[in-house]
Amino acid sequence: MNPEYSIVIPAYNETARIGYALEEVLRVIRIRRWPAEVIVVDDGSTDDTASIVERFAADHPEVHLLQNPGNRGKGYSVRNGILHASGEIVMFTDADLSAPIEEAERLFAAIREGVDVAIGSRWLDRGRQTAHQPLYRRFFGRCFNRVTRMIMRLPFADTQCGFKAFQRSAAQTIFRLQQIERWGFDPEILFIALKRGYSVREIAVTWGHDERSRISYLRDGLQMLQELVYIRWNALTGVYRRPVREFMPDIPKLPAVRN
Repeated sequence: MNPEYSIVIPAYNETARIGYALEEVLRVIRIRRWPAEVIVVDDGSTDDTASIVERFAADHPEVHLLQNPGNRGKGYSVRNGILHASGEIVMFTDADLSAPIEEAERLFAAIREGVDVAIGSRWLDRGRQTAHQPLYRRFFGRCFNRVTRMIMRLPFADTQCGFKAFQRSAAQTIFRLQQIERWGFDPEILFIALKRGYSVREIAVTWGHDERSRISYLRDGLQMLQELVYIRWNALTGVYRRPVREFMPDIPKLPAVRN
């Protein structure tokens, strides 16, 4: 029996956080009685991330471990997990759970109402932020978001929040067309969604900054700006209009979850 929900967690060297993240996700799944699977995608970690997930999977059949062929990036990890997912509603969340997993219900509700894509936002309601970013991170984050909205013509207050959910068929199309494998994949998948005519709703979520965030706004920001140009080029050359079957063959599903 396929689950109703799939929760994808990309992970790279997350020994310090992945155990807590899985405990929290599994706790909420039990309390909310979600028919759900949890897919952790290990992005070539060099620490104990994979072994920790394997221990959870041994005791919890809804937990699965996928391993990338080396370190490919967050975008690759999310795509790998979502294209293996079996749920009718699929989502991804960061391993730091900056947005508590309970907030996923807000995204799921929007999908059940008929929206194709529901994206969490840190900026629609700042009163929901439980721990604010340092001033310099807020400044660079808002600057990047403004540039992204201008270049990509995306009408969203927050494109980068790692808390997004998709109706299954929309996810299969969007992520099979995705080309960006690292940090810049968020605006790309939103761009693809709008380009393919899917409805997207931005939803305010509770969110708290984690000081252990690895993103560098200087190094990664410059890389993401290059990726925005790449996305516009893909759009100009018709990459996102192609039939999805041209990009990636069907991939085997993970074992069914028994709820």
